Amino acid sequence: MTFDEARAQFPLFERLAYLNAGTNGPLARTTVDAMIEQERADLEQGRGGGAYFERALALRDDVRAKLADLVGVSPENLALATSTTNGCNIVLAGLGLGPEDEVVTTDGEHFGILGALGASPARVRVAKVRELPPEQALDVLLAEVTPRTRLLALSHVCWVSGNRFPVDELKEATGLPLLVDGAQSAGAIPVDASRFDFYAFSGQKWVCGPDATGGLAVADPEALRIAAPSYLSQEQYEPDGEFTARPGTQRFDPGWTPPPVLAGLAAALDAAPDWRYERAAETAARCRELLAERFEVVTAPGQGTLVSFVVEGDTAELVKRLYEADVVVRDVPGQGLVRVSCGWWTSDDDLERLVAAL
Repeated sequence: MTFDEARAQFPLFERLAYLNAGTNGPLARTTVDAMIEQERADLEQGRGGGAYFERALALRDDVRAKLADLVGVSPENLALATSTTNGCNIVLAGLGLGPEDEVVTTDGEHFGILGALGASPARVRVAKVRELPPEQALDVLLAEVTPRTRLLALSHVCWVSGNRFPVDELKEATGLPLLVDGAQSAGAIPVDASRFDFYAFSGQKWVCGPDATGGLAVADPEALRIAAPSYLSQEQYEPDGEFTARPGTQRFDPGWTPPPVLAGLAAALDAAPDWRYERAAETAARCRELLAERFEVVTAPGQGTLVSFVVEGDTAELVKRLYEADVVVRDVPGQGLVRVSCGWWTSDDDLERLVAAL
């Protein structure tokens, strides 16, 4: 599949320079068509009976396998989450940390992981690495680790700066349980989640799937308590509520995902070309180069697919003005930053339109 053929799957590119997949990725025709087809099947054939449930469960298995392949784990180690936030909450609630336990995180995290940490009784230690060059982050993170540290919880790619945090090196140096927020990495850069204890990610961002989709990879499901069971958590249950958990990580599935959503997510996962990661990295590098000619870029070279740069004045007003010029980016509230998301679908013309509008 050529670049032009792959890009042509997305109708919105006919009008917009869409540079905000870090919030929501673009939807392809095949994704929406698959959702409509499944909705029509539900409309005409009903949402009950053996055929319906056989079809729905087959879709769950298909999507689970595709998401597992995306992040480099086996399907038995992948739960169908509704978001990165959902995955983080499953982990923090299931670990059962107490007030004597500590969690190390960073000052560059999204509330998707911070909310779960805040709801936990554990003490949270914050490593101030957001504004550091990526190569300096590891030592600062390690300085926050103590004998009471029970979990490391941080992003693979920082949603603010676009820089990578040293998750691999941190795991290797400490051997401690590690929860990775993969919202800005899964589907954007190559991921091997088998290296980590927990890896939560979204389906509507870089995967370009429907809303309320995502995944949670768990290395050892037996070591994590089911804190909020759904009907899908059990193989059988007793009148007093005691139940036998399903094997593997599917026990953490938070509930029933509508089949049209599953069909759309499967189509989105199938639509990505083999060369997506190389193309996305090249595009992000080109974007950084263009912006650096006029702005202070806080994203270091060779990071992920986000590029953040400093803007004087009201960033929200600038983003609004860019939108009126058919260029879609976002600001990072309170940071004086505008963030550009560069996907494999991003064209040179998209970047030129951004620079011209600025």
